[in-house]
Amino acid sequence: MLTYFFIWFLCYPLALLPLALLYVLAGPLYLVLNYVVRYRRKVILENLRNSFPEKSPKEIRKIKNRYYWHLTQIAVEMVKMLVLPRCILRKRYRCSNPELVNRYFDEGRSVILMSSHYNNWEWMILALDEMFKHHGVGVGKPNSDKVFEKLVNRARTRYGTEVVFADTVRDAFEHYESQHIPVAYMMLSDQSPNSKKRCYVTDFLHQRTGMIFGAEHFARKYNIPVLYYEVIKERMGKYRVDMQLITDTPNDCAEYGITQRYVELLEQTIRRKPQYWLWSHRRWKFKF
Repeated sequence: MLTYFFIWFLCYPLALLPLALLYVLAGPLYLVLNYVVRYRRKVILENLRNSFPEKSPKEIRKIKNRYYWHLTQIAVEMVKMLVLPRCILRKRYRCSNPELVNRYFDEGRSVILMSSHYNNWEWMILALDEMFKHHGVGVGKPNSDKVFEKLVNRARTRYGTEVVFADTVRDAFEHYESQHIPVAYMMLSDQSPNSKKRCYVTDFLHQRTGMIFGAEHFARKYNIPVLYYEVIKERMGKYRVDMQLITDTPNDCAEYGITQRYVELLEQTIRRKPQYWLWSHRRWKFKF
């Protein structure tokens, strides 16, 4: 009940405000998160220090402050997502090279789009079905608050994108691939695995890291091309999605080769603009 009240009686009225005004409100939110609440500060600083041992304490603090500012902008953009018009979404969130994806639709093939919690990933879910010829399916982790999950997914799916979770993702792949329906599966593969025993272990940001490999598993099983995409922030509230092919012959790749290439591309993305990745996530809770 509290979650329902929070979204519909606080977030929804805020969503009706112009985005420029929401960014003004993000300023006080930044101060509260960074200096009052200190939201997950210990986790953020530990992640940053371990990932960038070559950086000075001053440089780490600078990234930390920029991350908090980024996080507050993402928060108000998620609020705006509740009412963001389709025409505005198309202007503010666009793909620079959709032809890399659409060529596979013309061939009758699905695609797996691998990315991460970098920049605004939520608007990508909203825009997925709009951006390409394929039907869009976002694959995610379920939220413990089922009321919150239901209300957020209502916003995510307003323009046709479907959202599935771990307990239904196998059924979704089997349904669409058996029916030969071309689908763009959006899979954010950067978060910590659920089990230390079921993951691919590699070096990532100077640390031994367990990576989930579901994207590679489904690519091999159904012979689906895999692409990596990077979300570039052009300015406040305006993003560009750049696509890059990993492989369109997944079964020709070495075991875990697709996942390893994803890790390499993700690290390159993070190193270019580290403040835009989700540093508040307990990414390295498992030690290898």
